[in-house]
Amino acid sequence: MALLRGLTLLNRVSPNKCFIPARLFGNGTNTLYQSNPPQARFFPPSEGVMLLPGTYKNKVAFITGGGTGLGKAMTTTLSSLGAECVIASRNLEVLKKTADEISQQTGNKVHAVQCNVRDPASVEAAVNQLVNDVGLPDVVINNAAGNFISPSEKLSPNAWRTITDIVLNGAAYVTLDIGKRLIKAEKGAAFLAITTIYAESGSGFVVPSAAAKAGVEKLCTSLAAEWGRYGMRFNIIQPGPIKTKGAFSRLDPIGTFEQVLLENIAVGRLGTPGEIANLAAYLCSDYASWVSGAIIRMDGGEYVSLAGEFNGMKEVTQEQWAIMEAKIRNTKGS
Repeated sequence: MALLRGLTLLNRVSPNKCFIPARLFGNGTNTLYQSNPPQARFFPPSEGVMLLPGTYKNKVAFITGGGTGLGKAMTTTLSSLGAECVIASRNLEVLKKTADEISQQTGNKVHAVQCNVRDPASVEAAVNQLVNDVGLPDVVINNAAGNFISPSEKLSPNAWRTITDIVLNGAAYVTLDIGKRLIKAEKGAAFLAITTIYAESGSGFVVPSAAAKAGVEKLCTSLAAEWGRYGMRFNIIQPGPIKTKGAFSRLDPIGTFEQVLLENIAVGRLGTPGEIANLAAYLCSDYASWVSGAIIRMDGGEYVSLAGEFNGMKEVTQEQWAIMEAKIRNTKGS
């Protein structure tokens, strides 16, 4: 079966078989267009805001990595539901542009706070500004991330440190700083972390990210058990492939791996930022007050497609099945 999978993969990316789908780059929150397998027609994305208007009225949300991609999408959804959002990242210019854009779209104020999550002092300063401007948050989303593909034998200590500092240490610094303040103030909050499906399985060629994301998940599930007594919930979303400009420029730089991804996703299409944003809005809302310590995979069936030992037999034709069935029927004994 391993040989079958290997041959199938080689066949998919060979010059004669690989097809480079047409793509149109979006603004960092919209999915980029791609050509999908036929079953995708059964699973069209629905990106309209799911929850009721005003669900987040009088609530404050703090989102790291909120200037682009999934962070921007989640901020837009929360803001449209009434939240006063504070977005944070290193690039203040991008943050301010995003904050103004979302504010104009939703009619609710979005604040931009510069923060390098790798630096505890920067995190502390950003949280100080958050508290001074709008108060302690009701929602905290750890979305800041960094990643690139590389053979592990080519990784330098600095490359390892860069990813783990952003992903794991950054999430820990933000969570612990805000969490301690919440405990002191006797105020509850909903925390959400955005990880990935390979935080569960592991994956070659993105080892620093896999290790760091797995650490984030254990940070959240551990604190869900420990800090529930203080009124805090912790949940995790594991997105599958979502084609945003920033992520795919580093993970699929030549554009040939996308078709392999699509063929490994049961529903036949990539995810969209709006779909993740709706799930995030639910998990951080009062509707999910009994959900804590949950790790929710949202990947169109990619994980289970890759996990099953015999799933590669989707490639077998009806004629080949007939031949194999005849041989199976003629098999004698055990």
